[in-house]
Amino acid sequence: MAISVVMPALEMAQETGKLVSWKKKAGDQVKKGEMLLEIETDKAVVEIEAQGDGILGGVTAKEGDVVPVGQTIAWLLKPGEQPPANVAAAQTGRKMDSAPAAAAATAAPAAPEPVSAAGARISPKARRLAREHGVDIATLRGSGPGGEILAEDIMKAAAGGAPSASAAQAPPAAASARPTSPPSVAPSGSPDAVSSIGRIMAERTTQSWTTVPHFFVTREVDATALNATRARWIPIIEKSHGVKVTHTDFIVAAVARALHLHPRMNGSWANDKITLNSHVNVALAMAVENAVVTAVIKDTDRIGLGDIAKQRKELAERARANRLQPADITGATFTISNLGMFNVDAFTAIIVPPQAGILAVGAIADRVVAANGMIGVRPTLNVTLSSDHRVVDGARAAAFLNDVVLSLNEVDKWAR
Repeated sequence: MAISVVMPALEMAQETGKLVSWKKKAGDQVKKGEMLLEIETDKAVVEIEAQGDGILGGVTAKEGDVVPVGQTIAWLLKPGEQPPANVAAAQTGRKMDSAPAAAAATAAPAAPEPVSAAGARISPKARRLAREHGVDIATLRGSGPGGEILAEDIMKAAAGGAPSASAAQAPPAAASARPTSPPSVAPSGSPDAVSSIGRIMAERTTQSWTTVPHFFVTREVDATALNATRARWIPIIEKSHGVKVTHTDFIVAAVARALHLHPRMNGSWANDKITLNSHVNVALAMAVENAVVTAVIKDTDRIGLGDIAKQRKELAERARANRLQPADITGATFTISNLGMFNVDAFTAIIVPPQAGILAVGAIADRVVAANGMIGVRPTLNVTLSSDHRVVDGARAAAFLNDVVLSLNEVDKWAR
């Protein structure tokens, strides 16, 4: 039986995926588990494995195509087998809603006409954005396949730039009509290409910043114990795991310990309610070309420093090589963004919904401090916690950050 190859949905809000490359060509024999294609989502470029054995055939998508999730783009066939025809989109876990109206069955028009919202599909993400931004979906003309209303249509409408269904059908203005305002002038300078990852990252950070009630708490951390413990553990972990342990690895471990003690901070806000996640999965923000991805270390509170360091190194290598797997970028319950390697003293980070918080980490530097009634110079770093006030209040956030700091101050007692 033929096995369909569909554009996968790596998360509920994903609407499309961009086909970056095929790892096999039509007519090649493919075995289950082999890398079959690369796709670019709103989070990263990931490699997709073949779900079965067969000969690759019936390829309908080429490199660079943007394809709706669930759409069949190829088949894995047995020798002599032909690709099935007219197959409906596969179920991917992403459920489509219809805009509120009764769709009447009509004959197809002789020429293409603008699609009104009355019969258009709309994704749950787009519907949520429409509700948050007060956009009337009945006035929109979707830009997706079949007139589907996408999240970007909502964001354009919120900014006042999306075409409405009525506007799309209106006749052109008379040639003698005089503009009421001067034409806009294009900004000078050369444009900088934005990848789909970068574009959707911009959309999501804007959405988070404008809809999530952020608040911030900051602490200065004495890094004396952290530096000493890392120096002691470097040769141990290099010998046992073949990787050099970094300050980030210790911070990840300290955060995971604190998340275990503070379930709300490890929680999520979705569908107007708080969900307490059963696993602690810490994500690290990693810079790649033209974007930032968040790679996830699963069950972070249950593994040791060596495993954290090894996974962090492997994830970073795969991210730089655009070889992240779907499991590498999903399931995060909390994120850490460390800009210390860029000599940044302190900054605030934007929360990655539906997570409740993100920790921004600055550089370790010698600073003048007061200790034991004396003035001295010690290595310190600044950490700033961004929290979602719908999930945690100020006292909970402060208690969580205090436990992170205590863990870093006493790292020699628990490091393993």
